[in-house]
Amino acid sequence: MKWPTITEVTELVPLPQGYRFEHLRREQILELIARVEEWYPDIAVGAASCYLREDFYCDKVFLQGEVEKDICVLLIKRNGEMAALCSLERESDALTIYGRLVIVAPAHRGSKIAVCLMAGAEQLARTMKAEFIYGLATLKIPNIQVAFERAGYRLLGFVPGYDREVVAPGVVKRVFEAVYAKVLVAEENLLRPDPANLTPRTKALFDLQFPG
Repeated sequence: MKWPTITEVTELVPLPQGYRFEHLRREQILELIARVEEWYPDIAVGAASCYLREDFYCDKVFLQGEVEKDICVLLIKRNGEMAALCSLERESDALTIYGRLVIVAPAHRGSKIAVCLMAGAEQLARTMKAEFIYGLATLKIPNIQVAFERAGYRLLGFVPGYDREVVAPGVVKRVFEAVYAKVLVAEENLLRPDPANLTPRTKALFDLQFPG
């Protein structure tokens, strides 16, 4: 599962007019950290707080012109300025893509960047021969939920206490998040479980979510 080039990303994921993709370079890390902190102050806690640490990018992220790693960060720019970021993670053994993070600068919200990225991530995943793509959405605001739903992702359920968020000034709590996903293979390549192997409670929930 090789990451696509910026040229391929640009062809696969059309952005609103005036915006363009750029692969994160090492010398842009500190600027990006400053922008992320400015765009989304609540990111200081929780799973995405790693995007505020320089060592995370140096150790874990595939940077332009360097050795491929499992996490990719794409910048979206307009008129030379950072307007958003999109970060994906490949799980090569499972042929899976995890949509880790999308942040749009306040000045560019309403431009439909997030909608374009949600729809385009599927095309990137298919190009990489991935067979499954998923992401988590905060229940604090509806924006990301809307973007997933418009892109045709299926709501699989909720994870209680998966992440931590600032819920009030100085107050951090564990929160619920929604899980959205798409199977990228044909139905005949998806094995449904044998009902004999399911507990009654598991079978009841499975039949509710996947009838037939």
